[in-house]
Amino acid sequence: MRTELFNSYTVNSEKLWKAENTLYAFEELLDQATQQFGAEYVEIRAQQLSKTTITMKEGRAETAKQGIEQGVALRVLLDGAWGFASAGSFDIQVLSRIMQDACKMAKATSSSLKTPIKLAHVKTYEDKVKIKTAKNPAKIPIGEKIDTLCRINKRVLGYDKRLKSCTVEYLDVTGTSYFFSSEGARIEQDKIAVWSKITASAVQNGVFTFSREEVGSTDGFEVFDGDKPEVLGEKIAKRAVEQLEAKAPKGGLYPVVLGPNVVGVLMHEAFGHLSEADLTLSSGLLLGAIGKKIASNLVTCYDDGTINGAFGSFKYDDEGVPAQKTPLIKEGVVAGLMHNRETAMKFGVAPTGNARAEDFHVEPIIRMRNTFMEPRDCSLEELLEEVKQGYYFKTFIGGQANLDGTFQVGIQEGYEIVKGKLGKPVRYASISGNTLETLFKVEAVGRDFELSPGRCGKGQTAFVCDGGPHIRVKEMLVGGSSK
Repeated sequence: MRTELFNSYTVNSEKLWKAENTLYAFEELLDQATQQFGAEYVEIRAQQLSKTTITMKEGRAETAKQGIEQGVALRVLLDGAWGFASAGSFDIQVLSRIMQDACKMAKATSSSLKTPIKLAHVKTYEDKVKIKTAKNPAKIPIGEKIDTLCRINKRVLGYDKRLKSCTVEYLDVTGTSYFFSSEGARIEQDKIAVWSKITASAVQNGVFTFSREEVGSTDGFEVFDGDKPEVLGEKIAKRAVEQLEAKAPKGGLYPVVLGPNVVGVLMHEAFGHLSEADLTLSSGLLLGAIGKKIASNLVTCYDDGTINGAFGSFKYDDEGVPAQKTPLIKEGVVAGLMHNRETAMKFGVAPTGNARAEDFHVEPIIRMRNTFMEPRDCSLEELLEEVKQGYYFKTFIGGQANLDGTFQVGIQEGYEIVKGKLGKPVRYASISGNTLETLFKVEAVGRDFELSPGRCGKGQTAFVCDGGPHIRVKEMLVGGSSK
């Protein structure tokens, strides 16, 4: 095992100043940008975070790293243009220099803008957000973390001799972030996140199957309490082994029942990104669609940053805007988009608290939080019983979507539906189609509800959840064999 202590993303190792000194220094920077350079708006984001990453393969810890990520990001709006700079330092002289750099950058780019950037008005907050958790991951010894992952790995590989590989990735982040703005926002916010992804493969007679699962929470290390590691390991192993006996589905158009995990990836990949206002402006698919019907009456969808413990939850976004429950679709009608302050001004609406930055190195952009379809009133049995011949797709293995609304999702666990009952398992299945056409074909929605955690990439990585209930879609294109 290779164990490292690291200071990645850190220029020096000095600790964040005491609160009163930090406030004074940041006030000086705000005054410098507004008074000396004439900035219309200034924001300062600072972070001091501890991070642990562990990777295990076949029961052996390959890497285990612990370290500190700390630094400051400065963003200014000057002459209608953004300027941005960051540093892995809290030294006031360093920060003063990069503030000057950000202001010069804004001035240099302002002349090339056709339309000056303006920000929607927001209420400003002075707040200290403290997170109480039974098991703060920062206080859990790394040996205990490794032991927990070993329990998952051992259960997977010990489940069946046909299981040939298992990889467990682990990440936790703890610490504090700070947000100061020239408008008067002063926010100190605790950060806690725990995430793990487990992948396993099985082989038999030349047939290879793959199983994956993720867990993630903003509550703490209690996500692994009790027998959860063994239960998680068995769930992953069982899925991989059962798929060895499966066959490829017959390709074509079929009615399908989708599990919450698959519904979630559709809500996120196929619709959620289209609802991010910056991408809406790029793609045009939902541009001008507010108030228009784009889905079945049964479809209601939200992006919500306020769900306790969910992987995409927080109190304030990286523009100091409170997280909220944002309606995207209500009974088939487009109800809204996800906004930062800039796009909110363009659309003439209020910001939704979706501005997020991966860390102090980058500017905040519009990101999803917890995106889901709202449940209705059908049981799984009722969803199945109307299908004479079709498929039940329970979990996905990967997905992609395009800004024109087309998507494709790979299925890792699926079953035939024959005369309203679950039949034999299928493997190597996929579903594809057009987002809006598919949403119109939703003909029944379950009463259950489940969220799945993940990490979303959009140039930056963001912690998110997605999900919903089981649903039945009248017709989808299923990829499989031609026989």
